[in-house]
Amino acid sequence: MLAKRIGIILKPDASRVLFRPLNEAGEQQALRVLMRILALTEKEVAITLDDVLSEFDARHQKIRNHFLKRFEQVRRLLPTDKELSEARRLLIGAYFTHEYSLEAAALFNPSIVLHPDQSGLPKGVVRFVLSLRATGEGHISSITFRSGTIDERGIITIDPPSRFVTAPDTIPNTAYEKGLFLRKMQELGAADNIVETVLGTLPDTFTFEQLTQEIGFLRRYAHHRTSEFDRTTSRMIHLAQSNYEVSYTADQPLSERVIFPTAPNESNGIEDARFVRFIEEDGTASYVATYTAYNGRIFLPQLLETRDFLHFRISTLNGPEVQNKGMALFPRRIHGHYAMLSRQDGENLYLMYSDDLHFWYTKQPLLKPTYPWEFSKIGNCGSPLETEAGWLVISHGVGPMRKYSIGAFLLDLDDPSRVIGRLNRPLLSPDETEREGYVPNVVYTCGAMIHAGTLILPYALSDTASSFATVPLAQLLAAMQSVSN
Repeated sequence: MLAKRIGIILKPDASRVLFRPLNEAGEQQALRVLMRILALTEKEVAITLDDVLSEFDARHQKIRNHFLKRFEQVRRLLPTDKELSEARRLLIGAYFTHEYSLEAAALFNPSIVLHPDQSGLPKGVVRFVLSLRATGEGHISSITFRSGTIDERGIITIDPPSRFVTAPDTIPNTAYEKGLFLRKMQELGAADNIVETVLGTLPDTFTFEQLTQEIGFLRRYAHHRTSEFDRTTSRMIHLAQSNYEVSYTADQPLSERVIFPTAPNESNGIEDARFVRFIEEDGTASYVATYTAYNGRIFLPQLLETRDFLHFRISTLNGPEVQNKGMALFPRRIHGHYAMLSRQDGENLYLMYSDDLHFWYTKQPLLKPTYPWEFSKIGNCGSPLETEAGWLVISHGVGPMRKYSIGAFLLDLDDPSRVIGRLNRPLLSPDETEREGYVPNVVYTCGAMIHAGTLILPYALSDTASSFATVPLAQLLAAMQSVSN
């Protein structure tokens, strides 16, 4: 193998837990729980609350704030408007909260990019952000983060993660553009007279609250009380909820931040974020990730954008060529167009161009499985890396016994549809220490980076844990020279 393993292993840690709302099985059961709490004396409330806080306070930050917030979310179920003591409100919030161990099952499929803050580092050292797919109870995946540094010799150091994790408040997009919203509904095949009626009453830029208020108004006062109206407006709300934002404060360390499934189309998980530091033509930088949203039935590609890893904007990807898994954005425009690698058919690799980051209409074949270790399927392992020799793409191939290996190929810088180099053997395959896990015989990555002439390759071990390998860039490129176009 060309790649050299360096021995760092990032294992899942079941002690990293976050708050999640506990929703009882129906409002009647929730009401019965509330009635039991309301029946307690203030002394009983105080004793029970003290027990809860003594057991859980050290495991979380701002636990009281969360309990009070959770109380406000279930307040509507109370049979009375009588003001309750703070202790009783805290206790009610605790009964409707549970802990979720986000990485109890796995911590895998990493992606690495330069950190937006490179201050205070010695010469030749860079700081990075590592995103990981964390999987917990119910096989629900979310995005979590680590940070670290790489020196000029390729030595990697991982910063110790925080003991705590925090899911942010999630809000729908602060504003929706009417034309773009209609275009997205058309892409979903859901644009009809009802959509036009609802949008026709809204301003050119509208909020989620305005949308739901207008739908409610039309249902109540304009006699739109048909199943067709409810079905269409439900899809409008679903689309709006799939485009949202989350924010953290600067005092929350990167490793405490987690992007947990929120939108209806990601209710069963956020998978395999491929981050890239994208440079616009004016030189401004942002971070873009494509990821797979899973709702228990279908997989849908989504887009995540941030400039600072504090504020994240999540939106739908649209167009007839937004299909399957594994879309990966090039780190800059090519001849004025966005470019993306994709695998719509689940087997081959394709190249796509678009003038709009959120809409993709065309594709062209790029690469087919060629070598025995990739006969079943081939795909990308993250965004292309720009080198003087060409666009370096880290790939994955699936061979006998569904064994996943990592490979690489090279595309022409000016015309990425031209494959100018390709490894005829894997860059990395699972060894005997990496074969066992949730999904055996798999090594996989969602994004690498180059520093000081070395390819830094974080990778997952059989969908369970993560590690790193390195390879001199010159050695990797030389191994492709004998590969015909």
